[in-house]
Amino acid sequence: MKGFCLIIFVLAILGSVQGQLKMGFYSRSCPKAEKIIQDYVNQHIPRVPSLGAALIRMHFHDCFVRGCDGSVLLNSTSSSGNQTEKAATPNLTVTGFDFIDKLKSLLESACPGIVSCADIVALATRDTIVVTGGPSWRVPTGRRDGTVSIASEALSQIPAPFNNITTLQQSFANKSLDLKDLVLLSGAHTIGIARCPSFSNRLYNFSASSSTDPSLDSEYANTLRASKCRTPNDTTTLVEMDPGSRRTFDLSYYRLVLKRRGLFESDSALTKNSRTLRYINKILQGSLNNFYKEFGLAMEKMGRIDVKTGSSGEIRRNCAFVNS
Repeated sequence: MKGFCLIIFVLAILGSVQGQLKMGFYSRSCPKAEKIIQDYVNQHIPRVPSLGAALIRMHFHDCFVRGCDGSVLLNSTSSSGNQTEKAATPNLTVTGFDFIDKLKSLLESACPGIVSCADIVALATRDTIVVTGGPSWRVPTGRRDGTVSIASEALSQIPAPFNNITTLQQSFANKSLDLKDLVLLSGAHTIGIARCPSFSNRLYNFSASSSTDPSLDSEYANTLRASKCRTPNDTTTLVEMDPGSRRTFDLSYYRLVLKRRGLFESDSALTKNSRTLRYINKILQGSLNNFYKEFGLAMEKMGRIDVKTGSSGEIRRNCAFVNS
């Protein structure tokens, strides 16, 4: 009986090990997988560098709902009547799906049924940020694709730009991320753009006592009203999160946050907690290379959220649809 129990224990350990992400997961099954992604990114991203911000947002939104399983890529289907994460308000402005589809097509041609859509998103995000001059980080692979995608889960689980620090802390804690991760990952806003509805409440009719959010620098608020979001109903204008430095992955976002010029309420929230404020000051006191290192560690940690490995999930043939 003891021998039998030992065998079961060893098998369980082996299963656990095999179920973990690892560097070079495709080194035997599809040796050129990572190079195919990198080459395509190197070829196309210099012409559309804005995809860097788009893909990092896609990766973030994917990982915060059912883990990093590519569920954000799934299309809604009329036959089932199911509205997928793509249809949720936070994802209506996510872009880059065509880019991921093209990468999937290339990988299916090279190695059919081997490389998951979830891994493609994780690898392409890192490679895109590197090409645009930003940090690199480790991307262990072996994720499998989920088969469930529900719009209401995206709406309730993806942190919102109007969240306060308490809500943000809880959202991140639910995914085993801490306040330091919150501050570091928010640094991606240095290359981001936003549409007016995500922050215009800070400019118009903010509260019964103030039309403008008092935590937003008044001069910056006036500029936004005068030259960007000129009406409360503007839904199309794009605004840089890091004015004047949007194409550079640097520390200026944090400087703006301390000047009360963070675009979102969630940016301002980082200054209203002693720990997050301390992390911001530490980042600014350090070097850009140190920030890159810390940001990379946070991205790798995020990329491990509730991943499906081993026999869980599937390897989708088409990223927009589950296998039939």
